[in-house]
Amino acid sequence: MTQRRPDPRRGQRRPSPRRRPAAVGAPTASPRSRMRALMIGTLIVLSLFAAQLLRIQGFDSDAVASAALAQRTSTEVIPAERGTILDDDGVVLAQSHERRTIVVDQQAVKTYEKEVHGEPKKVGAKGAARDVAKLLDDVDRKELVKKMTGNSRYQVLVKDVSPLTWRKISDLGVPGLYSERTTKRTYPQSTTVASLVGFVQPQDQSAGAGLELQFDDILKGEPGKATYEISQNGSRLPNASDEVQPAEPGRDIKLTLDNDVQWYAQNALAEQVKKTKALSGTVVVQRVDTGELVALASYPTFDPNKLEKSDGVYANLAFSDVFEPGSTAKVLTVAAALQEGTIEPDTPMILPGQMERGNRILKDSHPHPDEYRTVAGALAESSNTGMMLIGETMKPKTLEEYMRKFGLGSRSGSGFPGESAGLLPPAESWNGSQRYTVTYGQGVSTTAVQVTNVFQAIANDGVRIAPSFVDQVSDGEGGWKDGPEPETTRAVSPKAAHQLARMMEGVVSENGTAPKAQIEGYRVAGKTGTADRYDPEVGGYSGKTASFIGFAPADDPELVTSVILQRPIKGYYGGDVAAPVFKDVMTYALKAEEVPPTPKDQTRPKVKTDLPKKPAPDTPGLLSDTKGEG
Repeated sequence: MTQRRPDPRRGQRRPSPRRRPAAVGAPTASPRSRMRALMIGTLIVLSLFAAQLLRIQGFDSDAVASAALAQRTSTEVIPAERGTILDDDGVVLAQSHERRTIVVDQQAVKTYEKEVHGEPKKVGAKGAARDVAKLLDDVDRKELVKKMTGNSRYQVLVKDVSPLTWRKISDLGVPGLYSERTTKRTYPQSTTVASLVGFVQPQDQSAGAGLELQFDDILKGEPGKATYEISQNGSRLPNASDEVQPAEPGRDIKLTLDNDVQWYAQNALAEQVKKTKALSGTVVVQRVDTGELVALASYPTFDPNKLEKSDGVYANLAFSDVFEPGSTAKVLTVAAALQEGTIEPDTPMILPGQMERGNRILKDSHPHPDEYRTVAGALAESSNTGMMLIGETMKPKTLEEYMRKFGLGSRSGSGFPGESAGLLPPAESWNGSQRYTVTYGQGVSTTAVQVTNVFQAIANDGVRIAPSFVDQVSDGEGGWKDGPEPETTRAVSPKAAHQLARMMEGVVSENGTAPKAQIEGYRVAGKTGTADRYDPEVGGYSGKTASFIGFAPADDPELVTSVILQRPIKGYYGGDVAAPVFKDVMTYALKAEEVPPTPKDQTRPKVKTDLPKKPAPDTPGLLSDTKGEG
């Protein structure tokens, strides 16, 4: 019988099929090891926190503190108060006032409480709007409710509030209501001086035009800022620290302008523009010996206090409007010839009704047969052909040079924004007929300020002084500094200027073109102008430019005044529509400036204007049309 071998696996426990046997030689984890690993990990984490805390409190403490402070602080810009603009007597022409813009934190205003029947009650945005509306004129309570309702932390509630009204609103204790300081520019003289002084933009009070823009660096000042802590509801913490950097106000400017003369000139001009149905007009009043502007009226104009409602002309037309001067420029031709010695006031002339030059027939200012006049008579009568004959005594380049000395073809030197230089082409470019038309003010363009400056030079012994506005500028310490000195240019000699001034008195005589410019008690010298007006909109000539420019007293000139009307319809001769305005404005200005009248024992010098008969061809110095084309 075969003996069965014992099974070695019998009696042994089989391993569970769900558990894999441990690998041979694998270490067995103990609780102590796991605790050690956990402690090491914890120490690493704590070390990272410690390092971060050390960085925050040690190395970056200032930056972190600043960031935290920034989250609970608010910064308000403090606008600089703009300098005041004054006339020569201290009359305010432009000034700034502090105003407030009220803003609301809609989340904070929800918590507004007030006492109702002796008990505190939450009234929220509706109650706040009702209380605030009582303190504001012309503000709809329903609109305030809309602006106060919501979740915005910043909402503009109302602008242009006076500091007094804001204090009353602040006293209500409405949470989330606070104000931002602003300024508002006002112009007490309204339309009177608007086109000269200019305006600032209502939105941000930045300079927009005129002297406000020209002297912005002086007037605007430097803004400041205020930083203060706020609570979670947006209200300012009363006992918290704050930092204020005050604004530096702008400096004041005192002009050479006389507000009374400006007012009179502006109104006289507006009345005449309307009466003649003119397109526009200007009046300039300038001091002879200094070049200072006393008045500078421009019409149409605008109200700088109501820019949003204005549809007027913002530019000052005396600087920007360019036109052919016409007969007022004839004084330039005569002045140049006097200085060159090619004529004298009593030089005899034969004035034809027309002349052929440059393949064109050029006519005199009015139809007539041959007339026998002196140079003074040709100027008094405003003869075109007379100026052509005088112009032929000089080279074209010579005439151009004198015109430039008198200021044509360049800006006046005032620095006014938007000023035009006019147009004076070089003599080399003058075509056949332009060589002659420039002698009587056609083919060149100028501005009212430029041409007024021409007469200032004649009245000032031949010295042109650039027009200026500024008399003094405040130094910021309670004192004043004189304005900049204007540039001067000698145009002609005193002798030539005096001779021309005496001749110009003949223009204002009964035998001249402007007897309506005469002023009782004063000797007046001047010149009329009636020129074809170039209209760029139609691309050609349309209507007339009527003007009169003169100075008084002619024996000792103090003031020069120009009156220029563009495209008048009811009358257009300078002696008829511009001279009467000159008389009114100049009379007022002479009295305002306390200029004494001409002594009664002093009479207007007699200037020979007519010749008794036709001069003989061999008369010394005779000017007549004997040169053909020339």
